[in-house]
Amino acid sequence: MWKLRSSGLSCGVCANFQIPFPRCFMNSITTSSIDVKPKVPLYLRPPSFSASLSELTKWHKWAKNLASSVGSSFINLDNGPDSTLLRRELNWLLQDLIELQHRSVILSRLESGNNENPDVSVALRAPLEEMYCVWRQRIEKRRPFQYVVGCEHWRDLVLSVQEGVLIPRPETEVIIDLVEGVALNNAPELAQGFWADLGTGSGAIAIATARALATHAHGDACGRVIATDLSPVAVAVATSNVQRYGLQDVVEVRKGSWFEPLKDVQGKLAGVLSNPPYIPSGDISGLQAEVGQHEPILALDGGISGTNDLLHLIDGVASMLKPGGFFAFETNGEKQCKFLVEYIENEKPGSFRDMNIVSDFAGIQRFVMGFRR
Repeated sequence: MWKLRSSGLSCGVCANFQIPFPRCFMNSITTSSIDVKPKVPLYLRPPSFSASLSELTKWHKWAKNLASSVGSSFINLDNGPDSTLLRRELNWLLQDLIELQHRSVILSRLESGNNENPDVSVALRAPLEEMYCVWRQRIEKRRPFQYVVGCEHWRDLVLSVQEGVLIPRPETEVIIDLVEGVALNNAPELAQGFWADLGTGSGAIAIATARALATHAHGDACGRVIATDLSPVAVAVATSNVQRYGLQDVVEVRKGSWFEPLKDVQGKLAGVLSNPPYIPSGDISGLQAEVGQHEPILALDGGISGTNDLLHLIDGVASMLKPGGFFAFETNGEKQCKFLVEYIENEKPGSFRDMNIVSDFAGIQRFVMGFRR
């Protein structure tokens, strides 16, 4: 379920991208309802702490042994991570922890066991005491690695995440492929309209969509994305991610449930996108511990059949989209996809055209998409 990270986090990747569209919007991000201060990801913290190389080596050996002790027990229990993946995560954690200038040298010495100059000081972004605590949480409490380091790599983004915010999955990237490859290629004018990302979580879909709209924009015309979420933690984290990518004039984050914050754009939306809760309630207890015990239940539980929120979205999207507008929703798989298409054909006849079921990277039928007539 977890996407393998690249070989390291790139410092500064979040700082410089900005779409030059300040004239497009009268309002930016709704901040009045944000009462949660997002946590700073480890790789963005200043290297304000230090430890001797011998102290760091001692921690690394302890953490590696703890990871190795897992073996395949988590796989057998709930398809969780094995020791190989946990040791890989430990390496990623070290890359985020050690300041950039001497990172490669220190990592090389840790791996080789080189004990030369053990008293040399190593600049760190967090104290070793915290590292002992968070690594124990990772192994013993099955706390998701993304929450440990405070971020997740998704497409070409590095997004802040923390407890209370769903960790974006690789398969959800297909929604952006559909926006670019289907919606904007077939109807380029949609790049100039209002788009909505419902249940935005970390803001992943909203941010990636805004970048796609900018790529397909013509002249001074530009699209706008409104991201909604009921969770104040998600609103705060999404807002922080939007600001770090310099998209506050393009993406507006609103607190509220689904279409509720979008009354001012009813019937005007060029696109509606969502990765809603779709896991049947009875399946929650059987999820991987990293998911079921740590990620927000609000973002996972879709009711008895898993389709409660999906049906709500289908019922509302027809009145929210303008003629020719596009929608794409993620589901739990083939059964839900076919159910939704049949529901649309029976309950919303004549409302949509060019509906299709699209598979994810693993070949699982995962997405339902279409256009408003």
